[in-house]
Amino acid sequence: MLLALNVAMKVYFIDDDEDLINIFSTALIREGFEVSYSLTGGEGLTKVKIEKPDIIMLDQVMPDMAGNDVLKTLKQDEETKNIPVILLSNFSQAELVKGAIEQGAVDYLFKYQVEPKDIVTKIKEALKMQ
Repeated sequence: MLLALNVAMKVYFIDDDEDLINIFSTALIREGFEVSYSLTGGEGLTKVKIEKPDIIMLDQVMPDMAGNDVLKTLKQDEETKNIPVILLSNFSQAELVKGAIEQGAVDYLFKYQVEPKDIVTKIKEALKMQ
């Protein structure tokens, strides 16, 4: 007899806005996700390899490095290249969005246009859980 294991999917935020992370985390935890985060790109790059999340939510502008630079590093690393990444930013310049998608982001969301329930839906879509 096989036992089904109910393993929570892991979402990892790399974002310097801790208040926003807390808001989105609350919605994700209610939906059964496990959530972790880093407040800088450098720390995120290190911790993602340890945490091994199922998906990464990445800010575009952080104190130490740009989101597109973090994304590029993630996609060039054998350990992290297959983890889906969604950029979540207040910056909607076409060149940033285009650069992120070209580097392998699965989506680019604007913080000022997205609600916590939308984040849950986008993550589920990206993970093909629906």
